[in-house]
Amino acid sequence: MSKKELVSMSSNVNNNNNTYNSNSSYYDNSPDITIIFDRLRWEEKELLDKALKLGYNARLVDAKDLVFTTHNGNAKSFGSIVIQRCISHYRGLYITACLEALNIPVINRYSVAEVCGNKLLCSLALVKHNVPTPKTHFVFSAEKAVEVASSLGYPIVFKPIVGSWGRLVIPVKDREMMESIVEMREEMSNPLNKIYYLQEYVKRPPRDIRAIVVGDRVITAVYRYAAEGEWRTNIARGGKAELCPITKELEDTCLKASAAVGGGVLGVDLMEDEARGLLVHEVNNTVEFKGAASVSSVDIAQEIIRYAMRLVKA
Repeated sequence: MSKKELVSMSSNVNNNNNTYNSNSSYYDNSPDITIIFDRLRWEEKELLDKALKLGYNARLVDAKDLVFTTHNGNAKSFGSIVIQRCISHYRGLYITACLEALNIPVINRYSVAEVCGNKLLCSLALVKHNVPTPKTHFVFSAEKAVEVASSLGYPIVFKPIVGSWGRLVIPVKDREMMESIVEMREEMSNPLNKIYYLQEYVKRPPRDIRAIVVGDRVITAVYRYAAEGEWRTNIARGGKAELCPITKELEDTCLKASAAVGGGVLGVDLMEDEARGLLVHEVNNTVEFKGAASVSSVDIAQEIIRYAMRLVKA
């Protein structure tokens, strides 16, 4: 497929008087940076603001209005580089595939998004590259899932293969609870629900670490503490952030994890195991950084924009 065999059209998006229009003037004045989203969050607005302040022509584009076709494409409509920020894993993944077919650089690449968006693939990549990570089991039947969980001992952490914000992540306390989860999932139609991802329950402080990697640098890191009555530390679930020092161990582990999944702009999540030290339990492709930005002196959005333009010029 040639560079001009895909086309995209998009409707208007207005954000603080910065309007994206699918008309001839837009195509004649293509942006340096296109930021694609499917829910407009603080992060996307901040990226746009920093891009404009740095003097770049930048646009926000709603992914839900995009249409790609196999003929008569115009790659210039997306400019020099795209920052893909969709919350929906599959929407963002396949939009990235379409953009890469146009030879448009995307942050992050399809191969990176595919691995980071699938916990099973991510765990395999981390282990393959000798990144310390919790012991995890992948099981492909309901009966075997209950058997494996019981043999490992409770509590154990059950996670969906695809998902964010800690949704459907469950600390399983006993066999009865495990059987109930399995029974519920077996009634669901999504085939991914028939794959069971079982992870050891790590003994750690009541927090985890979110480090933000941009290219070959760990630009900032924060401790994330769970909200009252909540065991998950996600900021989206009311967790609070506190600045975390970037030690040599943290930096080395995060850069190794980033390399394992293919690099780019990533959020590396780690736990502090009492005996083994830092363990990477997740690498995020479209990292949220509002919480980190609230306590860090680093301008995260600016670092991402500068990294994007360095890729263009490389």
